[in-house]
Amino acid sequence: MPGMVLFGRRWAIASDDLVFPGIFELFVRVLWWIGILTLYLMHREKLDCAGGALLSSYLIVLLLLLALIICTVSTIVCVSMKGTICNPGPRKSMSKLLYVRLALFLPEMVWASLGAAWIADGVRCDRTVGNGIIATVVVRTQTWCPVTSRQALRFCISNRTASGAARSPTRWSAVPQGPPSCRSQTTDYDLVGGDQLNCHFGSILQTTGLQYRDFIHVSFHDKVYELPFLVALDHKKESVVVAVRGTMSLQDILTDLSAESEPLNLECEVQDCWAHKGISQAARYVYRRLINDGILSQAFSIAPEYRLVIVGHSLGAGAAALLAIMLRNPYPQVRCYAFSPPRGLLSKSLYEYSKTFIVSLVLGKDVIPRLSVTNLEDLKRRILRVIAHCNKPKYKILLHGCWYELFGGSPEDLPTELDGGDLTQPLLGEQSLLAHGSPAYSFSSDSPLESPTRYPPLYPPGRIIHLEEEGTSGRFSCYPAARYSVRWSHESEFSRILIGPKMLTDHMPDILMRALDRVVSDRATCISCPAQGGSGVDVA
Repeated sequence: MPGMVLFGRRWAIASDDLVFPGIFELFVRVLWWIGILTLYLMHREKLDCAGGALLSSYLIVLLLLLALIICTVSTIVCVSMKGTICNPGPRKSMSKLLYVRLALFLPEMVWASLGAAWIADGVRCDRTVGNGIIATVVVRTQTWCPVTSRQALRFCISNRTASGAARSPTRWSAVPQGPPSCRSQTTDYDLVGGDQLNCHFGSILQTTGLQYRDFIHVSFHDKVYELPFLVALDHKKESVVVAVRGTMSLQDILTDLSAESEPLNLECEVQDCWAHKGISQAARYVYRRLINDGILSQAFSIAPEYRLVIVGHSLGAGAAALLAIMLRNPYPQVRCYAFSPPRGLLSKSLYEYSKTFIVSLVLGKDVIPRLSVTNLEDLKRRILRVIAHCNKPKYKILLHGCWYELFGGSPEDLPTELDGGDLTQPLLGEQSLLAHGSPAYSFSSDSPLESPTRYPPLYPPGRIIHLEEEGTSGRFSCYPAARYSVRWSHESEFSRILIGPKMLTDHMPDILMRALDRVVSDRATCISCPAQGGSGVDVA
């Protein structure tokens, strides 16, 4: 956990972070040693040429030097495996071992330079031996300068990613591989913001399955507190649909990070109306556009018998929920479906008020519906507690996490709490993790920490439908396609951030839509399956 001190400076790498890099170097060095030994044994009879004795001595010394490096690296790996995250005592000799390892770079460099010089001088011996020595110089150079290779790889990847991003369309939710076409023709709908050649809109068309004539307004305008949105007519469901886009830009991130609470002036009998400031401002912006610009009036003039439905994902889900609350008075039949909304959105009274017309959908351990300032404080406290009480070395925890990601299983199989009683304060270099005076480091309570006044507890919108994956699955496991259970959940079930491999991927719109499609298909094959739970909300 604490950074190692080398050459009088504390570095951002701990003494237990060298297991996997050391194993990789050992693998390369051992293969290298075996290759040189094989080369020497097979061709030592052919070294009776001019300069052959010199090359023979070179290979013998190289074998001895590599053996010394292998022993040193093996010791570093073994020492790095000792102790726990917060108990670096068994690894106190790591600094000395690293000094020894660094000192071995000098003879390695000198010997590689000599080998290159001897080959360059034109030693006339077996060509295989010469090529072997050239290979040792090249391999050693790569060992000295791994950063250069990584930078080149990163450059290639970044170029490929940038070119791929330039070709990929803007997505509103689960977007297919690409739009059917990019049109430059004049359209009938109201378009705001940049969409060169209508490529983004082409993606929306293919995703929704609607026609050009079904869209009333499409806005790609994107600034802080001003989100892109669209208004369309869904004739199949007889609805005027307002869809608000989620986080996709730096401006959207700044809107997310405006996490202070601010009061809402609503024409309803709800007391204590508070909401997330950034999302509230974004909802007000969409509200002004819909009402003041007459966008909703235009939509209902075309289809006066339709009902109003507001949808969004992530940041867009929070804005959609607040927009539905703002439009509740003029449009009493409004319904909102918030996909993966943020938790820190509404005050308690607004949360209760929203249950009658807002439905939120959450997949698995998605972090965003559990994300609030209060929960972040609680997560920090719990992480510090787990680290302080962890009785497993870091490499075992990482291996278990990789196994869980690849082949599935239960992450609770690996205990991280010490058995029996409290843990005495572990030393982290010169100071203790628990030695801070701040109440944020108090482990005496399991309840979330109290937030400052500007961050009162906030709640997710409406009633919550929770989709949970049944059984276990991994990236390369032999399990069939994932199956999901669906149930109504209380907001208290999302009062803590859960750490897991899927806490971020469960938030992705395409993953959520795939889970919903699977649930719908499973329901279609089971006509007699009873509905789970009751609700005053129409979720058809």
